[in-house]
Amino acid sequence: MPNLTISSSTKDREAADLGHATRSLSPSAKDDFRIITVHKARLQDARSIFDLVNSLSHDGTLLRRSYAEVCENIRDFTVACIANDDGEHEFIGCGALHLYGPHLAEVRSIVVKPEARGLGAGDAILEALLAEAEEHQVMSVCLFTRIPDYFEHLGFRVAERDAMPDKIYKDCQTCPRLYACDEVAMVKGPLPNVAVLGPRTVQRPQMVEDPSADTQLVQLTGTNPSR
Repeated sequence: MPNLTISSSTKDREAADLGHATRSLSPSAKDDFRIITVHKARLQDARSIFDLVNSLSHDGTLLRRSYAEVCENIRDFTVACIANDDGEHEFIGCGALHLYGPHLAEVRSIVVKPEARGLGAGDAILEALLAEAEEHQVMSVCLFTRIPDYFEHLGFRVAERDAMPDKIYKDCQTCPRLYACDEVAMVKGPLPNVAVLGPRTVQRPQMVEDPSADTQLVQLTGTNPSR
């Protein structure tokens, strides 16, 4: 994927900086533009990605990632940098495109540093991730978000989370908010008709009676596990 240069995500709009890309004047000279560049992450970016993603994991905005996990999946990430007055490029944000297969990819972990929000970096990262999915000829791109209205303008539509079982098996099964998730599942393209990480039908919890108690318990085994 070529680098993108622009003159100018998952709890709220501000966290991801997913507004329309804008041009921002340099604080030192009103006639200069702050230049944002977007490119595929390198292993040297792993520490910055790790710190930024986990800065929003304490409240559930993003899933916590270990440093080893970030390094292992560094090829998923795209980073945004901004040119300083001295010509150096400073890391300001990141996002990832996780490939499950030709049938499905997921946009995830779009986040921009608080001091760099409003410059359009989130838009630039998202556009780069969608372009990458197109390069791989992926049929469907999904995401989980709390700001579905924004993504509708980009061709995403609300979908049942069970329609993306690969996502459920990879992340949701171990998420503490599995049965109390407040994110909306969205997809761009046709719903995937295959799954590679588990059964095509997602196992749902069932309420069963405990003969020794007056209350019902949640049984974590699901229905139709062989389908």
